[in-house]
Amino acid sequence: MLINSIVCIATAIYFEARSEPLEGQVAVANTIMNRVESSYFPNTPCEVVKQGKYWGETIIKNKCHFSFWCDGKPETIEEDKAYTLALSIAVNADKLVDITYGATYYHREDVQPYWAKHLITKRKIGKHIFY
Repeated sequence: MLINSIVCIATAIYFEARSEPLEGQVAVANTIMNRVESSYFPNTPCEVVKQGKYWGETIIKNKCHFSFWCDGKPETIEEDKAYTLALSIAVNADKLVDITYGATYYHREDVQPYWAKHLITKRKIGKHIFY
């Protein structure tokens, strides 16, 4: 896997699930890779992670698939240990067993996105629900 892809996956794991158990972090990597394999989403990890609505080259706040990417906050890595773990998961993302049963969507249990009611729950891991 390309270094750029590894960094995109690791960054998504770090910002979306660093407080989750290892299984939850792996599930985020699985979801990214499931999207890469699906014809409904972009075909590289970076394009998947950065997917959303743009105004020219600028992402529109809160209009993206991975919330950290467009929440308006800088992507600053402050927890080295958590990022190292995210990198180790990302390096192997294309070889991991899919513990999400093919999920291409997820969200935290404390939010209720409009799209969730149209999907079948595949698994709940930590504080995330996978569809």
